[in-house]
Amino acid sequence: MTAVDAPDLLDYDEVLAKYEPVLGMEVHVELGTETKMFCPCPTEFGAEPNTQVCPVCLGLPGSLPVVNEAAVESAIRIGLALNCSITPWGRFARKNYFYPDQPKNYQISQYDEPIATDGYLDVVLDDGTTWRVEIERAHMEEDTGKSLHVGGATGRIHGASHSLLDYNRAGVPLVEIVTKTISGAGARAPEVARAYVTALRDLLKSLNVSDVRMDQGSMRCDANVSLMPIGATELGTRTETKNVNSLKSVEVAVRYEMRRQAAVLEAGGEVIQETRHFQEADGTTSPGRRKETAEDYRYFPEPDLEPVAPSAEWIEELRGTLPELPWVRRARIQADWGVSDEVMRDLVNAGALDLVIATVEAGASPEAARSWWVSYLAQQANTRGVELAELPITPAQVAQVVALIDSGKLNNKVARQVVDHVLEGEGDPEQVVANHPELVVERDDTKLKAAVEEALAANPDIAEKIRGGKVAAAGKIVGDVMKATRGQADPARVKELVIEACG
Repeated sequence: MTAVDAPDLLDYDEVLAKYEPVLGMEVHVELGTETKMFCPCPTEFGAEPNTQVCPVCLGLPGSLPVVNEAAVESAIRIGLALNCSITPWGRFARKNYFYPDQPKNYQISQYDEPIATDGYLDVVLDDGTTWRVEIERAHMEEDTGKSLHVGGATGRIHGASHSLLDYNRAGVPLVEIVTKTISGAGARAPEVARAYVTALRDLLKSLNVSDVRMDQGSMRCDANVSLMPIGATELGTRTETKNVNSLKSVEVAVRYEMRRQAAVLEAGGEVIQETRHFQEADGTTSPGRRKETAEDYRYFPEPDLEPVAPSAEWIEELRGTLPELPWVRRARIQADWGVSDEVMRDLVNAGALDLVIATVEAGASPEAARSWWVSYLAQQANTRGVELAELPITPAQVAQVVALIDSGKLNNKVARQVVDHVLEGEGDPEQVVANHPELVVERDDTKLKAAVEEALAANPDIAEKIRGGKVAAAGKIVGDVMKATRGQADPARVKELVIEACG
């Protein structure tokens, strides 16, 4: 029986009763350099196909590569942040394979002399416990181009009528981070995988070496999964699920592969060493190609590049540029703000933490900043179908809105309208208020008293209740006044005037 003949998935508890899951994570990170790894072509995402290419990244005869120093610097900083040893002398190698989106028919990578080796990353699981993931290596290489398969039902080459190639991405600097074997996690293996990729993404973002946009492919995760019978000592055959592009999908893909492989084994079949594709729509994996071994790639030293030999002084200089670790920073901020683990986790999961921090640094209180980003602005981001950080409003502008509320110039309802105008590109909040005087809170007590008297006259029964001591009944009158003033009144002041008028 082959992998594709697998019967129904095995129950997860039954998998764990019979097998030990063994993982290995490979994460490719596109570096945020202005130019490619070995040529001066720009790396802007989303440019017109084949407009960011040159003889070097197209592999034309006579062209010679030159190493991007900024990419080497980023790779060293990544290695240091992952507690790795930095290789003092190493060479690039040619990884040979024919692939249509690799114009040279080989990839310049690192093989036996990676830039960083033997590190670790401590990750926090959902219950607060820490799991140490050991890092085998981090090595530099160049990215491939992109293939667009046209005419098929799945977007893959099988069934397509033709394929289009875009070489803009070919040659973009990559760092591939490879873990050592992750075993002993048992039922928590999928969770460990997700927590590791989450922590790695946060770390890389804090280093400012990549935008780590999984949806755009600037961070791509390959999950290696195998099963070992309980009590066995020999590892099982692994599969490699390629290019999983969200944190949740990492967990889902690992769990699915565990259940699928167990079903194959229980039915008397053999797991095939192959790459697999993750299907976002239903959380399954499907066969790709048979997985090559290192020997198949015929590595040999790249003859056109000098060895990379960072000095000890340069390495220590770069070590001094490392920022506060994201989880250390979160713990410090959580203590400063006095918020719970749950609140901090929600901020992180919403992608709002950095935005809230910047808003607080611009003058807003933590509570007000948090409220705006995780409620109204999160709703706006969801409506527009964008990430929270992509909204056309800055933390400084949100802090201005908070300041206008604190000064009494705006109330919460009107402030949302001001934010809407900012999101439409009408300028800073103060400029919006200047251009829309109707949004400013009405502070003229004469006008407010007239509106209160009119509302009381229209609701004599409620006025009588208030006079009888039922202060809660004032809410109806306050609501009517707010409607009459188009939300521009201060509700607290209106309530005071209602009580005063009924006294």
